[in-house]
Amino acid sequence: MRGRFGAVKRWYGKRRRFVRYMLLALVVGAILLTGGTVASVAWIRGDAEGHLYSEVDVPDAPVALVLGTKVDADGTPSPFLAARLEIARRLFDGGKVRAILVSGDNMNADYNEPAAMRRWLVDRGVPARKVVLDHAGFDTYDSCARAEQIFGVTHATVVTQSFHLPRAVALCRRLGIDANGVGDETAKRYAQTWRVSSSREHGACLKAALDLVSGRDPAHLGQRETGIDDALRSG
Repeated sequence: MRGRFGAVKRWYGKRRRFVRYMLLALVVGAILLTGGTVASVAWIRGDAEGHLYSEVDVPDAPVALVLGTKVDADGTPSPFLAARLEIARRLFDGGKVRAILVSGDNMNADYNEPAAMRRWLVDRGVPARKVVLDHAGFDTYDSCARAEQIFGVTHATVVTQSFHLPRAVALCRRLGIDANGVGDETAKRYAQTWRVSSSREHGACLKAALDLVSGRDPAHLGQRETGIDDALRSG
């Protein structure tokens, strides 16, 4: 009886130690995660500082890089994406950029962000030859890396929502593009979506920092494409 009681006591003691170790690991992990996130946000904002502009004040650049986001089932850009495209259209019409690179997700034949973006721009007067498609912009890092590695972009104005802009500009600059950015504020009228998207930026900044530190390649690379070169040469 005493032996059985002693075995139970030892088992219970080991279990308590295991629980303590797990709790300690969780606390340490939470501290590291929080510290890493705070440091990443500071790094991203520091890199973007001085490179975020209004439409009126943004310096001229050869290319506007418009980052993709949701397209509705009927192929219509979501309000957030349409707001980005409208800024790019105005920059083009105002002579502040001479070509537009639309970068987004073409995950399957039924979902094609870049095609929807180009159609929206062309329908509003931007010449088709001035709009270049990147079908493998699966996230912000990939869009920035491919703009430089695949399309040869060295100087660009990045266009997205203002909460996303520091990360996008910082990534482009770290990946070899002399980038400034213009952020949309009009989509704030979709208050809940704006709040949720803004709150996700903290985690996204941590991922961006990890991507930069690892130096990972985009999900899809390939041969150099001349679409931007052709668009800039065309009259």
